[in-house]
Amino acid sequence: MFTRFLPGFVLLTACSLISLPAAASQARIVRLSDVHGTVQINKNSGLGFERAFLNLPITQGTELKTLGDGRAEVEFEDGSTLRLGPDSMVRFSALSLNDSGTRISSIDLPQGMAYVNWLGKDEISLKFSRETLALDHAAHFRLVNAADVATLGVFKGEVEVDGPAGKVDVAKNKTATFNSADADKSKVTNKVEVAQLDGWDKDASEYHQQYARNNDSSPYGYGLSDLNYYGAFNNVPGYGMMWQPFFTGVGWDPFMDGAWGFYPGMGYMYASAYPWGWLPYRYGNWMFVPSMGWMWQPGGWNSYLAVPHYTATTLAPVHALVPPTGTTATVAVGRGGPQSTVVSERMALRPGSAGLFVPRGSLDNLRSLNREVEKKGFVEMRPTPQFAAQTQRRSGFGGEPAGFHGGEMGGGHSMGSAPVAASSAPSSSAGHASSAGHR
Repeated sequence: MFTRFLPGFVLLTACSLISLPAAASQARIVRLSDVHGTVQINKNSGLGFERAFLNLPITQGTELKTLGDGRAEVEFEDGSTLRLGPDSMVRFSALSLNDSGTRISSIDLPQGMAYVNWLGKDEISLKFSRETLALDHAAHFRLVNAADVATLGVFKGEVEVDGPAGKVDVAKNKTATFNSADADKSKVTNKVEVAQLDGWDKDASEYHQQYARNNDSSPYGYGLSDLNYYGAFNNVPGYGMMWQPFFTGVGWDPFMDGAWGFYPGMGYMYASAYPWGWLPYRYGNWMFVPSMGWMWQPGGWNSYLAVPHYTATTLAPVHALVPPTGTTATVAVGRGGPQSTVVSERMALRPGSAGLFVPRGSLDNLRSLNREVEKKGFVEMRPTPQFAAQTQRRSGFGGEPAGFHGGEMGGGHSMGSAPVAASSAPSSSAGHASSAGHR
């Protein structure tokens, strides 16, 4: 179903800008942070498996599966990640808090491949075959659960597995094989074989590590790397610390593209279509700053928002955030956002795009490209693939100009030559990005 709301103005009131119901105030909600190919989600809404898309909330009881060449990433509050390979399924059986406030995640992997990069701030248990692994410390591993044999390869840290064969400790650079029919055939070897998607997992992990460094703007880690890649923080006089995505402009509306997803016991939650669209829609407040456009003010960390907060203004139109009624179907807003991450051969960056359809890591130094767009109206680029899906990996993140006239990009981002640009579009206030960003 496709729905487009008319522009309107909504007051910042409890009736229109709501957080989760009181009954769900202690519920933990994590993020579907990346989607490639065919990925489906079962939110226990009675609709079974539906098409999954970027920034959908993941709640307790949610099931996620990939079909064909589909891949997905789930980001937890502390920035830990679980990446799901093709033809795999995962179930989030528990997302809870213990009495001391520690976040505990219980996950089942009935089939397929999962990469887990656990940062050690919270606790996780992962069930596969007849075994269970539990972590309260940092570790990075690959788990493959096939019909007869499960294989655990540890890249970093140490993982303890409990099963029919007793407790098995698997250290860094070791692989444990678990036989579902005969526990006596389980073994540990001193090597981790290279798998096809190791490059994808490693590139994605390095992306998060690079862009989530020096987190002093949020008590949460999920979504922070995308904020630092796709935009910048600025100390705006009269407003304080604000964040704005690159490639915006005064006419850009942060709520024009997205979708409403229904969750039992919680109702509809808004999911932004933008690749950075998690933290600014879950916490804090959007404000329209004259001559600069819409900017996000961090804060409100104790209240997860099902419907984003924003301050009404007469200076610019904004799509009204009104949750649907009378249905549990997913309802799209505007373009609804991409189904999965797709890298086009050529990409035009323009004011008002705000990074939509720019896969993370596919272009180098968006800050410099933002300045070029401000000056010339648009920049055409030839992006690199978003993280390697093979064992052969790129050396860093990048992106090449689709055509050029000579010169060099600013901000230390050497392109060898400048991308093609045309200046017919207005460039004023197109994503004000100063050097005050947290990088």
